[in-house]
Amino acid sequence: MAYEKQRAFLAGLFDAAVKAADPLEAIRAHLPERPKGRTVVIGAGKAASQMAAALERVWDGPLEGTVVARHGPIAECRQIRVLQSAHPVPDEAGLAASSALFDQLSGLTADDLVIALISGGGSALLPAPPEGLDLADEIAVAKALLASGAPISAMNVVRKHVSRIKGGRLALVAAPARVVSLVVSDVPGDVAAFVASGPTVPDASTAEEALAIIKGYRMSLPDRVMAHLKSAASAAPKPDDPAFARNEVHVIASARVSLEAAAAKAEAAGFSTVILSDSIEGEARDIGRMHAAIARETRLRNRPFARPVVILSGGETTVTITGDKAGKGGRNSEFLLSLALDIDGIDGIHALAADTDGIDGSEDNAGAFADGQTVSAIRAAGGDPKLFLAGHDAWSAFSLSGDLFVPGPTGTNVNDFRAILIE
Repeated sequence: MAYEKQRAFLAGLFDAAVKAADPLEAIRAHLPERPKGRTVVIGAGKAASQMAAALERVWDGPLEGTVVARHGPIAECRQIRVLQSAHPVPDEAGLAASSALFDQLSGLTADDLVIALISGGGSALLPAPPEGLDLADEIAVAKALLASGAPISAMNVVRKHVSRIKGGRLALVAAPARVVSLVVSDVPGDVAAFVASGPTVPDASTAEEALAIIKGYRMSLPDRVMAHLKSAASAAPKPDDPAFARNEVHVIASARVSLEAAAAKAEAAGFSTVILSDSIEGEARDIGRMHAAIARETRLRNRPFARPVVILSGGETTVTITGDKAGKGGRNSEFLLSLALDIDGIDGIHALAADTDGIDGSEDNAGAFADGQTVSAIRAAGGDPKLFLAGHDAWSAFSLSGDLFVPGPTGTNVNDFRAILIE
């Protein structure tokens, strides 16, 4: 079949994965009981407005509240206010949004219910610097974390100790109301406390761990931030705090469920399917080479998997920025450019890597397609794929070859989606 059909097939697998993370059905299956008092909705993340709109459709009773989404298209809500702020680097709108969430939770009673709609991206959308720090400090932390190559779990340990809202602190404001958190997970292992740095979900991490992460990944942070992390003020609430005793946390969508949906669609089309893992972490270009090695071995030697086969994986890779300036592109595009270099000239391998939120990095693409001719196409258009990879500029490489994948924002976020079709 022509490459267009192969790419349409891979895009269809992506669509199946995204549909499995649709907030409407996920929320419908996890609705809490109506309270005696008010029902107040808060939330943050790339899927915040879609989750809020879904809740409005299925909730039988009055609702009020505020959620925070990233700048860009949002779902229309009637009862829940949707604010917007910046991702992946915080902005002034995020400060106002965090303040609005605090205000929304003031004056609640034990008869009230708070429904927290949490999805990936909320860490950047909710800056709330502790006393003695300001937005510039949070921006410096965000930029250092993004350039460090640290896994998301480690990043969020740091974030939780440089914030007035993360690490369960937002839920404390709601006490004595009961808080039910509905979480769309974008983190490997689906640990709810790591999604959006857990504004309503505490964990047991410490400031000492945050300092060890900063040292281990050689991050350079402002002196004021380091002083804060070494002070008692950085301590986050612990899971055994009585204020959390009545609260509930439900992971309602995840990479695992989405990959299984994509696998079912591939198998229905007659392909055997392998899910390598839903929680792969590591440097994007290294993970790309690992996937390329498996694809080559399967294509050329019919092992470790028998052809034809679809290989799926998820998780969250990282990109450690090297040099003074990085080009355009995100972790999925960088993964795929690395893979493309290692399958150059080999027919019968077709791959898609994309972020399930529809945006990879700072551009408008979710990711890209690649096959054995992609590197040649980049070179034919006047580009050097190796230089693009070295400069973290995968977007420019795939723009030259015409291989960008641009489905638009999806309204959900269960992390990376990777599919390799081997004929």
